[in-house]
Formats: sequence, structure tokens, C-alpha cells
Amino acid sequence: MPTWNELMHHAFGGMDITPTGATLGFEVFVFLSAAVALTVLSRFKDRILRRFWIMALGVLIFQVFTAPMWNNLKMGVWAYVYRDVSWILTFGWATMVLSTVIVVDLLLPRVKEWQRFLCYLAALTALVVVFERIVVAIGIRSYAPEVMAVIGGSYVPILGVPYHLFYYVPVFMSLVIGFYKYWSNIIDRPAPVAVPAPWLWSLGVAVAGVFLFEVMIDPMVVNTGLPPWTYLYRDISFLMTGGWVLLIWLSVVLVDRVFPQLGPRRRLAAYLVVLVIIALPIEAWLINAGIRTYGPSAVENFAGFRVPLLNVPTEVAFAIPLYMALVIGFIRYWERVAQEALIPRR
Repeated sequence: MPTWNELMHHAFGGMDITPTGATLGFEVFVFLSAAVALTVLSRFKDRILRRFWIMALGVLIFQVFTAPMWNNLKMGVWAYVYRDVSWILTFGWATMVLSTVIVVDLLLPRVKEWQRFLCYLAALTALVVVFERIVVAIGIRSYAPEVMAVIGGSYVPILGVPYHLFYYVPVFMSLVIGFYKYWSNIIDRPAPVAVPAPWLWSLGVAVAGVFLFEVMIDPMVVNTGLPPWTYLYRDISFLMTGGWVLLIWLSVVLVDRVFPQLGPRRRLAAYLVVLVIIALPIEAWLINAGIRTYGPSAVENFAGFRVPLLNVPTEVAFAIPLYMALVIGFIRYWERVAQEALIPRR
């Protein structure tokens, strides 16, 4: 009869989840940091718990979607919500990002929003360099073989982190902060902005959000069989990027015109439903035609269930709305930045 540890080892796909003194100490540190940070921040920002949960949701969405790219180990069976996605790491990320955003906003209230956004990214990149070294050193973090094939041998001297971290972190943070800012703005219930964002600006933000994220997850999925002249970087094709942008635009236009009375929460949900209905059959065709292939680490993360008729992993079906929730939040946030910039100051 298998032991408890053997059962857990099998349930987590052979991943080492046995905690060590160092990993337990790290978990305690995360809990204490979150408690202290939220207590202090609540004195300067209202509805702090609600804001924390929004930030944590954005981080969790990103973690679930990119789970095949990283391994989170030795944290104990209680630490995981799905495969090696850890809610403790989610709390840690959410605490660090929320604290940085609120502190920068407090210190630089008169600075333009886009300039503060750059400050968020600069501060968080520096913090992540430190904490990434810690979690790697104590055995929590490791990288999938596909990621190692990309970053292997490209480490920054002295810092001991891959050069790619200075790309991955800003992309990760941009999507999560954009998602948080979009929902935080709804919490604050500001006066409606009468000036529409220029359509070319919205298109550019959508293209940037989709393209940067596709480059980040490049090790996880491969696009093959497309005309060679369509590839922009490695296997990133402007046909794929343009296709996703077109689907986002189509979904947003359909929902906005058919359901103009919807509030922001239901509106986002409607965007995601329409996107899944349109995008999932297309993604299924790309996968079954061999144009879009998921790497070994992603395939290992699949539970084995497939969407009836479409013959695609259920994880792909869930990944589409998760990915788009972040991208649409990012787009809406930058649309508001553009709208506010166009309002003449009195």
C-alpha cells in the first residue's frame, strides 16, 4: 500500500513538494509581510483588502496560464492550488506589487500616470531580481527545459539572473498592473471620461500587449507551417498576433453594441464569453492542423481531458479567457490613460 508521501508525489506529477526549513521560513516571511503591508497600506488607501484580492487574482491568472514555464517546489502540499501553482507565492507577488503601486502613487501624486507606470516597473524589476535569487537559492524555483533552452548561458554577471528576466518581469508586471488598475478604477468610481481614446492608440496597445506576451510564452508553444515572411521573432508570426488582436476587437465591438447597458464587471465577462466562442474553434483548428504545437512541459501539465468535438485539451479552453482577461484589462487601462491625457487642464 502506497504511503501518503508517495500518493502526493504521484498527485503532483512527481514534483518534489516536501518542505524544507528554508521553504517553511520563506512561507512564514510571506505571511508576515502580507499582514504588515496590508495593515500599513490601509492607513493610506481605502478598501485595501478588496484591492489586494484584485491584485492576487491578476497574479493567479498569470501563474495558471504560464504554469508550464516554471516549477515551484518544496512548499508543502498545503501551498498549491493547481499543479505547482502556489497560493503562497500568489500572496507574495500580490503584496509586493500592490505595495509598490500604492507607495509610488503616494510619493509621486503629481507625476503623469504613464511615468508612474514606468516607476512601478523599474522598482519591481529590482525587487524581483533579489527575490528570484532567493527562491532559486532555497530550492523553490526552477525552470522548464524549454525555458532553460532559451535562457541557458545568458546570465547577468554578479546578479546571477538571466538577461531575459529584464524582459519577462516588465511584461508580467505590465499585464498584472494594467488588470489591477482597470479594476481599481472601478472601485474608486470616478466620473466618466467624456473624451474617447484614439482608435489608433487602442489598436497599438492591443498589438503591444498581445505581441509582448506571445514573446514571453514563446518557449511554451510553437507556431509552425506559416509563411516564412510572416515571422517577426523566432516563431512569433504577425498573422497570429494580428489574429488575436482582431478577435479582441470583434468581441469588444459585438458586446458594446449589443449590450451597451452592461456594467464593467458583466461587460468584461461578456467579452470573455464571446472570445471563447469565437477563438476556441480557431485554436482547435490550429492545433489539430499542426500549426500550433504545445511544448513537452505544457503537455505534461494537461490533465488528459479534451473538449468534446474540438479535440483540444481543456486547459487550452480555460487559458483563452484567462489570457484575455489580463490583456483586455491592460488595454482598457491604457485607453483611460490616453483619455485623461486628452482632457484639457483647467
